[in-house]
Amino acid sequence: MDLEKQLKAIEELGNDHVGTSSDTPLRNDAFDKSDIEKIALIKEDVKSILITLGLDLNDDSLKGTPTRVAKMFVNEIFGGLHPDRKPKASTFDNKYKYNEMLVEKNITLYSTCEHHLLPIVGRAHIAYISNGTVVGLSKMNRIVDYYAKRPQVQERLTIQIVKELQEVLNTEDVACVIDAKHLCVNSRGIRDIDSSTVTSEFGGKFKNVETRREFLDYIKLDTEF
Repeated sequence: MDLEKQLKAIEELGNDHVGTSSDTPLRNDAFDKSDIEKIALIKEDVKSILITLGLDLNDDSLKGTPTRVAKMFVNEIFGGLHPDRKPKASTFDNKYKYNEMLVEKNITLYSTCEHHLLPIVGRAHIAYISNGTVVGLSKMNRIVDYYAKRPQVQERLTIQIVKELQEVLNTEDVACVIDAKHLCVNSRGIRDIDSSTVTSEFGGKFKNVETRREFLDYIKLDTEF
């Protein structure tokens, strides 16, 4: 096979973005290695990539890059892969009997596209209707952050956030809308810097048109201070 055909075959394989499920695709041995072991291995992999690209890793600016990237992958941008980092979302009795919708909007979201390992940057908007329990507001932000810190597709991220809150709050009445920019679209390929992607997941009462509309209207409210 000549070089042109090889490159075309690689490109076609790389464009295969078929999703599998709402669960992050992890191997059974995903956590057999410690974080320290993973950092050491990734460091060597990053070093190999940079050398292959022709970079001189003896340069003062580059010599620490493999270690920095390895630590960032394990401890930061992909830290949400490890179940031990899952936030403990304690719930409380809804003693004040607030039975209307609670909306937490404009939650800053940083994630990583699993197709090109480029950033996804945007906002998540979450709502739920209490079924007798409530959760601390900051815990909703932490849940978004936890599921965002892994290689993701936006559709899966939206579903994972809703499923987690449904389990925590013991209610189906949870909704999430995410509006985000994907740098795999904005900075490469088509390079459309203005486009963003919107995904939604509506559970329970939010499948009702009027309830859903109320939630979407709250998102539009101007809350700049």
